[in-house]
Amino acid sequence: MSENSPLKWIAFETTKRCNLNCVHCRSKNTDLKYKDIDKKNVFLLMERVAEFSKPVFVLSGGEPLLRSDIFEIASYGNGLGFKMAMATNGMLINDDICKKINESGIRICSISLDGSNSDIHDSFRRQHGSFDGVVKATEIFKRHNIPFIINSSFTKKNQSDIENTYRLAKKLGASAWYMFIVLPVGNAKDDMEEIITKEDYEKILEWHFDMEISEKDMKVRPTCAPSYYRIFAEKAKKLGKNLERRNLSFSPDGSKGCVAAESIAYIDAYGNFYPCSYFSQSAGNIFEKSVKELWNSEIFSSIRDTSKYIGDCGVCEYKKICQGCRVRSAVYNGNYLSKDPFCDYKPKNNH
Repeated sequence: MSENSPLKWIAFETTKRCNLNCVHCRSKNTDLKYKDIDKKNVFLLMERVAEFSKPVFVLSGGEPLLRSDIFEIASYGNGLGFKMAMATNGMLINDDICKKINESGIRICSISLDGSNSDIHDSFRRQHGSFDGVVKATEIFKRHNIPFIINSSFTKKNQSDIENTYRLAKKLGASAWYMFIVLPVGNAKDDMEEIITKEDYEKILEWHFDMEISEKDMKVRPTCAPSYYRIFAEKAKKLGKNLERRNLSFSPDGSKGCVAAESIAYIDAYGNFYPCSYFSQSAGNIFEKSVKELWNSEIFSSIRDTSKYIGDCGVCEYKKICQGCRVRSAVYNGNYLSKDPFCDYKPKNNH
């Protein structure tokens, strides 16, 4: 493993099955022959990761609680030395599930909240009652002393509710709130018109800066928004302050924008290994190649090597702390090493 880029966080899509059908889902399943990887092979997959690194290991989906063996999987990962975490939509959380979460060694859960009321959240999740389900899940988590992160995803459909959603996440007792700017992949690719405009994206990130520097209780971070790290540096300089970012022990490194292939990776429900959960090109399959080979593959290495970036991203003085969104570059420009199309910043080095 590269000394400069250790694998610190990995998410595994334990299943493609889900009890919701969200507008932005990146795990859209059109494979009629799909079957979950069986438990024996999930254990093998985890062993292969453990040979290489002992990262935070997130059991994701789909909805991981639809797997009857999910807590055996969590216990096994815990035994291998991973910091186990789970990403759930919250609909299946109850007291019995929370007891199993604690017994199996899962140390934190993330839950999705995409609006400050049922009208907004339920229409985003395309499921009546899902907002009430999330609120109830947070209450049950607190009862069982399970810390939770709230992830909130935004498109044009709900972007006017960002501030209210942040306030609700805080009120519900989240240890962290992640504001996701939805990328045009999965279901969201079918409706590109709903993606937040780059002009609004910049304004939203400026709002996040003002909120973050005054937020003392809950840790906050914009996700899939690497330009934020340029905005943060610029605004902190204007204020004449050396502002510290706060890291979360169960999250990827908070010191730079995009950490895909740098400290994180994603394994899909077939065992394919990706730089992040939104990137469409896999480096190969974990059952066919070692994690060391996958981590040092051409795709992963080139994303880490900012000298390979082209266009404005290639000459930008902020490229080391931002890195741009390689997914947006791939979707809009057809080249994942090209300029992030959502950033209009003109580099000072570009004469």
